[in-house]
Amino acid sequence: MAEQPVIGLTIEAGIARIVFNRPLEGNPISDGFIQALDDVTLECADRKDVRAVIISALGKRFSVGGNILEFASEPDKLSSKIRRWNASLQGSVARLQRMDAPSVVAVNGAVAGGALSIISGCDIIVAVTSANFVAAYATIGYCPDLGGTLSMAKRIGVSRTRRFHLLHETLLTAEAHQLGLVDFVVENSTELVQKTEEIAKQWASGPTLAYAAVRRLMQTANTSSLETQMENETQSLVDLVRTDDAREALRAFLDKAPPHYKGA
Repeated sequence: MAEQPVIGLTIEAGIARIVFNRPLEGNPISDGFIQALDDVTLECADRKDVRAVIISALGKRFSVGGNILEFASEPDKLSSKIRRWNASLQGSVARLQRMDAPSVVAVNGAVAGGALSIISGCDIIVAVTSANFVAAYATIGYCPDLGGTLSMAKRIGVSRTRRFHLLHETLLTAEAHQLGLVDFVVENSTELVQKTEEIAKQWASGPTLAYAAVRRLMQTANTSSLETQMENETQSLVDLVRTDDAREALRAFLDKAPPHYKGA
């Protein structure tokens, strides 16, 4: 029987489902994981029929983060390996954050280190009550990467992100939710699937380009001046009113009928 891919990808009815598929190992960020994530994010970004993305993981742990055994295998070559690995991972992270389709993450257990950096830049995080979020980096003498300092700070603030990493903290789901790292909390894996599917289906049947505009505008919300942000909003709005979906939304509103969006 053929071995399951490190990261699975299925695309159906506008929803791309990305699944971390090494549960016995804790879904580590390894050579194979890095290549697989590059492949699946490239495909999602390239396909016009992808209108929502769900990221989930098999097993009791979402991801343990970087593969410590790979780090330790050739210490003299590690710095060059990290440059190569991160060149690929940075592309994957950027694609997830910049593609038109929004992303929702289903956190089923512990998520640590680089995996937390990857998911904290996604749009919505849903977690079971038993999950936890682990700083991890300083435990092995490392610092955050993959935009984790930025994406975490956008969610929970700079000072709280600094404390999280400097004190090697672990956040339980309840506190992560209170801080804003987690958007929705569910009790178990069944509810986790139900909630993430509900969100993805709403996106897949909605105005994709409008969601894309919101995502890109929010990326500059903390860095642009008022005048610059207002101009960015205006330009985005001007572009959107020309789309078929915007015209369909107006027609449906006036006709008091449900809109039928095509993502264009």
